[in-house]
Amino acid sequence: MATRVIIVRHGQSDFNALQKIQGRSDLSVLTEKGRSDAEQVGKALKDLKIEAIYSSPLQRAKTTAEILQSCLTHSTEINVSDRLLEVDLRLWENLRKDEVKENFPDDYRLWHHNPHEFKMLVATADGEKEHYPLVALYEQAKDFWSEVLAKHDGQTILIVGHNGINRCLILSAIGIHPNKYHAIHQSNCCINILNFSGGLGDPVQIESLNQTAHLGSPLPSSRPSQTGLRLLLIRHGETQWNREGRFQGIRDIPLNENGKIQAQKAADFLKDVNINFAVSSPLARPKETAEIILQHHPDIPLDLQPDLTEICHGLWEGKLETEIEATFPGLLHQWKIQPETVQMPDGENLQQIWDRAIACWDNIVKIYGDSDQYKIGIVVAHDAINKVILCYLLGLKPEHFWNVKQGNGAVSVIDYLDGIDTQPLVQAVNLTSHLSGGVLDKTAAGAL
Repeated sequence: MATRVIIVRHGQSDFNALQKIQGRSDLSVLTEKGRSDAEQVGKALKDLKIEAIYSSPLQRAKTTAEILQSCLTHSTEINVSDRLLEVDLRLWENLRKDEVKENFPDDYRLWHHNPHEFKMLVATADGEKEHYPLVALYEQAKDFWSEVLAKHDGQTILIVGHNGINRCLILSAIGIHPNKYHAIHQSNCCINILNFSGGLGDPVQIESLNQTAHLGSPLPSSRPSQTGLRLLLIRHGETQWNREGRFQGIRDIPLNENGKIQAQKAADFLKDVNINFAVSSPLARPKETAEIILQHHPDIPLDLQPDLTEICHGLWEGKLETEIEATFPGLLHQWKIQPETVQMPDGENLQQIWDRAIACWDNIVKIYGDSDQYKIGIVVAHDAINKVILCYLLGLKPEHFWNVKQGNGAVSVIDYLDGIDTQPLVQAVNLTSHLSGGVLDKTAAGAL
């Protein structure tokens, strides 16, 4: 049985509002907005059966955890853990970000571009020593997982932490290298959901990342200075074959009625977004999803890209899992545990779809990001295509294909903050609150 882990970042603190570096300093407290947002998180989680709560001891996180605890229908005690302490940036603590940037320009640049290489010389009883903040935080996160997961097999637990430790919890759970620390984002009072199949090192699924809809913000905020692209990666709505669990691949199956409803909900979710361009797979199910979304944006043409077509399942297409197992015994199981090793009978393998999906994505970025003007575009595709793209952006390899969930009608958000040549920021993954009304993905994802 899977262990569901809900990870929440603390509410806005007065240091957050002042753009000050907090680290392990415990001088900052929640603002009124921080308290109000924490209450909104509590309302979003209140009906879930949460068996344990873990919190950082720093007051901005612990206060957030206490507010959440007071909102839960099934309340439980708070376990305070030093392994949820924020990143130790002791030489920068209590300084404004602009002060750090001005006084430590080289270090600040290294922290943002190669954070795993960044070090500080800190005083100890034995003299100065080199301290690698991110390396230490990443190991701290792994230690937390090793300690906690075994205690809560099959349960739902809630973690309240900080920007840095939350990122490292997510990265270390999946096995993403710490050099991708700045590739994901954590908004104040965001919600993340991970599903563990066992302990650390066993398969883990990102169900969602950086949800903010419960705060009244459908999408995580873009940065005021952003000059690059924002891409909204969307999976098509449900088809009847999704519902039945039949493998679709390149078969051109249209949306069913529920799929049309999901597409309309995605359209309403994004109706106030200033969309500048739209791209889709040419198959009917993503194309129709995109067209429904664009009803709110009638002047935007739809660019059909053949390389966004779903993986070709060959002889599996149109079949249920039981039928596939009967005809190709053991191959479906292999697909589920080692997808990178499977050649679909008369179809594609994962490396082939990996190569064409990534090439297509990079081309979309190049074509639509050819100026310094901020643009927002939608890219509507399929389960496998979207998983490949997200794995690529997170620095994962084909063997991690199943680590990312994509519900029908789900939205993921990718920002190129300073142009297309900079590291993309995965702002959010698999947002589905517009479909379910809650924080959990309740779509019947079905077969690919």
